[in-house]
Formats: sequence, C-alpha cells, structure tokens
Amino acid sequence: MPAIESTRAATRWTTRIVPVFLTAAVAYATYVVVARICCEYIYSSFPLHLSQSHGSRHGSHHGSRRTRATNPVLLLTVEYLLRSLNENGTATAILVLYFVFLLLMIGTYARTFYNANFNPGVVPLGPRAAYRLRAKAEKQVRRSYGADDIEGRAYEAGPDNDPDSPGLESFYSRDAFVCETDGRPKWCSECCNWKHDRVHHSREIGRCVYRMDHYCPWAGGMIGENSFKFFVQFTTYASLFCAVVLGANGYALRRQAEHGASPDPFFLAATVIAAFFGLFAFLMTVTSARYIHQNMTNVDILSFRQKVYQLAVRVPRGTRSDRFGVVVYPLTKLESGSGGRKGGAKSLKRNDLPSEEQADALPASSRDDLAKRTFAILETGPGENPWDLGPWRNWQSVMGTNPVDWVLPIRHSPCADHESLETLYGMDRILDQLRNRYGLPAGPPSDESTVMEMRNLRSQ
Repeated sequence: MPAIESTRAATRWTTRIVPVFLTAAVAYATYVVVARICCEYIYSSFPLHLSQSHGSRHGSHHGSRRTRATNPVLLLTVEYLLRSLNENGTATAILVLYFVFLLLMIGTYARTFYNANFNPGVVPLGPRAAYRLRAKAEKQVRRSYGADDIEGRAYEAGPDNDPDSPGLESFYSRDAFVCETDGRPKWCSECCNWKHDRVHHSREIGRCVYRMDHYCPWAGGMIGENSFKFFVQFTTYASLFCAVVLGANGYALRRQAEHGASPDPFFLAATVIAAFFGLFAFLMTVTSARYIHQNMTNVDILSFRQKVYQLAVRVPRGTRSDRFGVVVYPLTKLESGSGGRKGGAKSLKRNDLPSEEQADALPASSRDDLAKRTFAILETGPGENPWDLGPWRNWQSVMGTNPVDWVLPIRHSPCADHESLETLYGMDRILDQLRNRYGLPAGPPSDESTVMEMRNLRSQ
C-alpha cells in the first residue's frame, strides 16, 4: 500500500529529513567509537605509554649490570602482557556491546519506520468520505480553470442513520463495545465510518487509526497498534546504544586526562550527541513503559482522570432497569423515527431507537437473519480505564507472550489481532465490575439465551 504521510508539507519534509540526520549521527558515532577510540587510541596508544613509563623508571634506578640487563626487561614484558590483556579486553567489550545494540537498534527502527509509513493500522474510509475526496479533487480542478466556486454540494457529517449501515455488524457481533449515549458506536465525520474501540482520528494524516498513540517524525510516521511495540524496542535499544557511546567516550577522555593530554574534539562532540539522543530515547522508553503498564496511549492519557466511557454490554433479552438504557441490534427503522440517510445529518437520540418490544413488532429488514442482541448502555466511573487488564496481561497484550518477542522485532502486538468475538480489545475486568455494579448477571449471556433466530424472509 502507498505510504500514509502527513497532510502538512512541513511535517512531511521533517519526516523525510530526520532519518538522514539520524543516519549521519550513527555513522559519526561508529567512526569515533570503532576507529578512533578502539582501534587508534586503545589498541595503539598503550604500548607507547607503557614504554614511556618504564623508560623513566629505568633511568631512576642504579644497580649492577646484571640487574639492568634482566629485571627491567622481565618486568616490562610481564606488565606489557598484563596491560595488553586488560586493554584488549576493554576494547573488545566496547566493540561487542556497540555492534550488538547497533544491530538491534537498526532492526527495530526499520520495523517501526515501515509500519509507521506503510502499515499504521488505518481504518478504511467510508463511501461518503470517498465521495467527498472525489468532490474535493473536482473542486480543485474547477478552481484551476477559473470556474466559479459557489458553496458546492453540502455533505453529511452526521452518523449514518440507516439501520443497515455497513460495519455495524462488526460491533453488535461482539459482547461489548464503546458507544454513544444512544447505544450506537462512535462516528467519525471525517472518515464517514463507525469508530471501533480505541480508534481515533488523526488530523496529522487525515485518517482514523487503531489504538493511535502519536505521530513521530523521528520514527517516520504514525505510531499505532501496528508499530508501538517496535517503537518501544527501538527507544530501548537506542538508549542502550547511546549509553555504550557515552561509556566509550568517557573512558577515552579519562585516559587522556590521566596522561595530561588535551581532550579530543571528536570525543567531546560524540559525547554531547550521545547524551542528547540518549536522554531523549530514555525518557521515551520510560513513558512508553508506563503506558504499557497501564494499557494506555498518548490519546487515552488525556484527561483520563475525568474521562467517562459509555459501553454497550450484551445482556439477556428482556433485561430492563431504570438505571440504564438498552438498545437492540440489528437496528430497525421506526416509521416515525429519524432513520435513513434521507433524514439528514441529525443524530439519533436514545428515545429514537426502538425498544425490544417495538423491534419485535416491526417488519424484518434484510439483516434480520442475524440474531437479535440486547445491549445495556453502561457508564464507567471517572478515571476508570476499560482497557486495564492488570500489569502482566497489559504487558503481554503489547509485547507478546514469548520472551523472544520482547527482544526481537518479529511479530506484531497480540492486541492487533481483532478476531475475538468478545471485545475488540480486552475489557473483561471492567465488564465484570460494571455487571456487578449494575446488578447484571456475571459474564455474557449463555448460548441458550442467545440462539440465532433465523427469519424466513420468503414467508413474510
């Protein structure tokens, strides 16, 4: 698929330039650590320092010819071998750590960059949004020819009030989903589509994104459920990589200070660059780890202490209460209601939706070969996080269940698998609490109470 880019030209150019800048920084760090520190400085400089120190020591001692002929040579040889092993070990350790974290950083960045650009997890556009894009393109063509641009045809920004609206079945086929006060899913007026749980519209790319976190020019695009795991791995390895660069440069600068030499400008520049990127990557790693621990995103964290969610929770048919409303799916169009697309952009209210008795009395639509399902519209308390499954399950939902997946950028996050018929993302903890709070039976209705009621359309 084509790359999903920002709608703003400045951001697009920033996203293209930043990877080049990062590549140059890594190349410079490689030159300093590998060539100048490990090869030129550590491997080459210690014999010179050793001979100088022994030369001064040899000149200060006076003794017999036999002592001068044997002892200094023997001591020099032994100390040379010991220091050789020590210096070689230091350089080898630096090189091994450097290239291990470098390869892991490059691999995770490549996975992050690809998914952020080409597979960010965008929701397909609805038919009305596709029509709007075509109309916008035609308007630009008319403007280029100098045609009068009067107001143009208005488009409907409100929800699709057709009970047979495409996509609704993917909501009521599950046991629970986030909804509005009328029991219908949230609607995106830009993409003209129903918004699944944790789907948010990004003005940066002009599309709805599953489990959207943020747009990151450093990572090349949109960070969502398909790229968040790789992004966390990248920031972690970038932090460790910068730590190795800092350690190597600090060691070299200390050695220079011990021998009275002036600091190497290359070492100082590499130290500043590594400190800047290392601090930035470390803070991003800590923040992302907090989000994983709480099973939240940058979007979820906004005003989360006051945020209240409306959840449509499947209940047994016939459930009634004055503490919550109910909605029956598949939706049916009341003769006096405001259903249908011709009703304009007006949004249905809770009273506009049919009750269970009204739904049974109305004629069947073409979708009534599916089972009827009753959903209670329940409200969470302020600050309750529907997606919190506990620290361990939160970690597994993002990073995976296999420790290999925690380290290597191989598989996508388990939360990107939307095959479950219970909920799009795990919500069992909050659902149990809400059912207990509102006096509902524990767990979803049993299969016997929700048998598929197939209607014979030919007989009606």
